[in-house]
Amino acid sequence: MAKKKVLFLHDNVPAHSNEVAQEKLAELMFEILPHPAYSPDLAPSDFHLFPNLKKLLAGRRFRFSEEVIEAVDGYFEHLEKGHFLEENEKLEKRWTKVH
Repeated sequence: MAKKKVLFLHDNVPAHSNEVAQEKLAELMFEILPHPAYSPDLAPSDFHLFPNLKKLLAGRRFRFSEEVIEAVDGYFEHLEKGHFLEENEKLEKRWTKVH
């Protein structure tokens, strides 16, 4: 059975770019995509996760941390099954534009 190709985009922080991490990524046969400096628009959390969470939580006040956790959990529970697949396809297009 053919394995799916895995593309790995990271922002070059030391935890991602150290020798141990690089060796593991090579062992797993991940293709590492270069990340242009100062490109937060390529961070999936910055263009499709945090903006939507920010909208959800805007103007709400929470008395307890558990209320925040419940609101965030509810956000993820109501996402459609293919949400992150669609967003990752958008990421691929964004990466192609800047690289």
